[in-house]
Amino acid sequence: MKHFIIASLLTILGLIVFILVDTETIFPQEKMTVDEEQHGLKEQIHIVFSHVVAENTPKGLAAQKFAELVYEKTGGRVKVEVYPNGILYSDTEELKALNAGEIQMIAPSYSNMTEVVPEWRILDLPFLFRDYDHAKAVFTGETGKELLQFLDNNNMKGLAFWSNGFKQMTSSVHPLREPVDFKNLTFRVMSGDILKRQFQLLGAKPVTASFTDVYSSLENHQFDGQENTISNIYSKGLYQFQPHLTLSNHGYLGYSVIINSEFWNSIPAVIQKQIIEAMHETTLWNMEESKKMNEAQLEKMKEQADISIYELSNDSKARWMTKFQPLYQEVERYMSQELLNQIRKSTY
Repeated sequence: MKHFIIASLLTILGLIVFILVDTETIFPQEKMTVDEEQHGLKEQIHIVFSHVVAENTPKGLAAQKFAELVYEKTGGRVKVEVYPNGILYSDTEELKALNAGEIQMIAPSYSNMTEVVPEWRILDLPFLFRDYDHAKAVFTGETGKELLQFLDNNNMKGLAFWSNGFKQMTSSVHPLREPVDFKNLTFRVMSGDILKRQFQLLGAKPVTASFTDVYSSLENHQFDGQENTISNIYSKGLYQFQPHLTLSNHGYLGYSVIINSEFWNSIPAVIQKQIIEAMHETTLWNMEESKKMNEAQLEKMKEQADISIYELSNDSKARWMTKFQPLYQEVERYMSQELLNQIRKSTY
């Protein structure tokens, strides 16, 4: 009986072995392979890029183009997540969030960065830039690199300057053609003592307000006027409450594209190089696109029946410049004359 049980067990064991071997022959098991795509996703670097303007503005479009180029150049290793319209942070909050590591990239106007980088105040001087080519020469050349280096001691790395174009004046009260037209009007301005002083010299009352609040502020008639680019005036519909537009080209609205330096230093050098390449390509595209967009949207605004557009004459511009002379004299006393001359002489 004992021998019978042992024999039966051996027979059953043999059948199990046969079934397993035969099953492997009939239904061969695929070898375990590494899913490279999934493996790459585990190592994917995420960059949260927060900004405050609409997607269909020069900065908004540049941010999206940059995200696409980075993904393409890094083979998907880096994903830039763009949050426009102040969805995450307003322009008064984003710098603090960047320094805290809550986000990795921002693109504030350089005017909003003058408390951190006092040297950038020079960029807010009225009529500093002659035209788009002059601005492009400054921001994409050696002068631009020098200006970005001022960020190095602030836990930030400057990657580029982007353009939104030249600023114009708008008013809900009356046309703004002569300095006297500004007297006692309340103007919304970005932060920055040069911008405030500019309006004070014109006899106006400047009040700092976040860009995310501009639309509602104008809708509620909290300000008599404001300065902005055509693309911002058009995309945000600011002309609905400010029917008098003066084409003054008195100032330039540019952005500093900044990344948290601690985060940047954690990225492998080869990927840093690819990101810089994407940024350079995006910047050159942005410089051209901002000019085209402002020109195209100005034509659309000219079709609006409820807005009056005035072009600042050379004589009027000369009278504005006379009012602004004290500002230049003040800046030249505490800013680098060499830097100012360098900006003035830049050519593209």
